[in-house]
Amino acid sequence: MTQRTNANANANATETATETGTVAVHRLDLGFFVRPAFETGGPQPRVEPVLAYLVEHERGRLLFDTGIGAGDPGAEAHYRPRRRPLQAALAAVGAGLEDVGLVVNCHLHFDHIGGNPLLAGVPVLVQETELATARRGGYTIDALVDFPGARYEELSGEAEIWPGVWVVPTPGHTDGHQSLVVRQGDGTVVVLAGQAHDFASQYASDELARRAALDGVAPPLPPYRPWMDRLAAFEPGRVFFAHDCSVWEPASGRVSAPR
Repeated sequence: MTQRTNANANANATETATETGTVAVHRLDLGFFVRPAFETGGPQPRVEPVLAYLVEHERGRLLFDTGIGAGDPGAEAHYRPRRRPLQAALAAVGAGLEDVGLVVNCHLHFDHIGGNPLLAGVPVLVQETELATARRGGYTIDALVDFPGARYEELSGEAEIWPGVWVVPTPGHTDGHQSLVVRQGDGTVVVLAGQAHDFASQYASDELARRAALDGVAPPLPPYRPWMDRLAAFEPGRVFFAHDCSVWEPASGRVSAPR
């Protein structure tokens, strides 16, 4: 089932309330894969983590990405993944599959949506461009997209899906890539950037290029992705990624980490 949601609408997919009313973010270790050398741009392969994030909010629990999918022998041979079950990762932070009321995937490649079929019936927020691309085939593991009980709510841009929780389009890795911005209970902001950048160092480079441009440094300057301006407007204290355990944080100011 697909439900379309415009950029200004709230996707209130669950009304389950927490007792504390606070907002917390937990990082989940869902395994790793080996990226071949020809994809790394260097002489050696690289082992990359697969990270997801559980957001605890007064509206309920939201899962940002769900791990490495199975079902494609070619992908198995190419990336040699090692999976940690989603159930085990959730249990480590005191949650279960039954507690998840909403899924947000940064994009629909197989290493970000592997656990989606375990959450049949739970709304999945995705940019309409991303879902349309995935459904054309040859993009991901098709069985992980339109599985029994799949329930999509399509977004056509930015949306505040719960109070203090925003989906922000961050195209680049894919045209429909999106990130999640979370304002925590103490007021600090965490950005879950998915694969908007592969590494925290790349985000840092883009942020410095943005600052240099705003400060009037004469060209030439490296270009930066225009949506960096939108993320910066939230004044994030930390930015987390899907395939990098490193974290970006500003040179000064208060920061807050996932538990």
